[in-house]
Amino acid sequence: MKILVTGGAGFIGSAVCRQLAYNPSNHVVNVDKLTYAGNLASLRQIESQSNYCFVQADIWDEATILAILHKYEIDAVMHLAAESHVDRSIDGPAAFIETNIVGTFRLLNAALTYWRELPEPKQSVFRFHHISTDEVFGDLPFDESIFTEETPYAPSSPYAASKAASDHLVRAWHATYGLPIVLSNCSNNYGPYHFPEKLIPLTILNALEGKLLPVYGQGANVRDWLFVEDHARALELVVKQGKPGESYNIGGRAERTNLQVVEAICNVLDHKRPLPGNTSYRDLISFVADRPGHDRRYAIDATKIGLELGWEPSVTFEAGLEQTVQWYLDNDWWWRPIRSNSYAGERLGGISSKGAA
Repeated sequence: MKILVTGGAGFIGSAVCRQLAYNPSNHVVNVDKLTYAGNLASLRQIESQSNYCFVQADIWDEATILAILHKYEIDAVMHLAAESHVDRSIDGPAAFIETNIVGTFRLLNAALTYWRELPEPKQSVFRFHHISTDEVFGDLPFDESIFTEETPYAPSSPYAASKAASDHLVRAWHATYGLPIVLSNCSNNYGPYHFPEKLIPLTILNALEGKLLPVYGQGANVRDWLFVEDHARALELVVKQGKPGESYNIGGRAERTNLQVVEAICNVLDHKRPLPGNTSYRDLISFVADRPGHDRRYAIDATKIGLELGWEPSVTFEAGLEQTVQWYLDNDWWWRPIRSNSYAGERLGGISSKGAA
């Protein structure tokens, strides 16, 4: 397939590009505006491959996106371009409305125009895959309840509301215009190349620099954690095999409180890079004022994608976290320029956000 990936220089987007490009039968066109969280260094492994190319463009620009669709004869769009940081959405929601809602609207318009111009055989295989978040469902109590594909939307933050709106637009373009769409909602991703303002990389890097490890409230908020490479595998299955008009929840079956996540990182670092004496990285944990409207708990039911597409998470949280910590220890060439620029570690780090740029 010839696949256009929007936001392919972001955390999840770059993992998707790498996943797709490893298969020589795929041709990947990465379209990214290169905002603060876009980093082409995350794509060094594949940048010289003949089945991958990068085009700097904005999803707001319908004419340019349409031209790209035609030029590369795209078979599927995987839409990951988004503003994704909850704290940023609270401080400045305008960018989230402009990118996540209006940007998706303009991208849908370009895709619809392109799809209508395709000959019938290509129309039937074309897909518009919208990648979204479990945060659109709101939050759950601390019990056994879980998000399914039928859970009503009840977003709490401006970020979640903007993603919910974009989900509704995508479904409307299918119902009204017949655009063949698939939609997926994921839980919290983690892994290599994760932007340093998010919880797991922020904790790792602050610890390595001897800085405080901020935890909102008492750290009781619960998230389901999904290794980003498992997510990328799932997304390839959805775009290629998902049924038009359907949505698929993708989760890691790894619920942890935020405090448990931070403590687990400290345990890995205590083993991999021990501090002198009998001290532990846990001594750096600092509880800070809670985020406004902080959702209590997210939990994903990934039964549907398992039954219909045969996907299961392959990496346990413990194994994925150890791989992630080791990657940051081994790859300061990637994160050090970011940290030395405008993310010096004193920032709070999106304790609950997805990390999809």
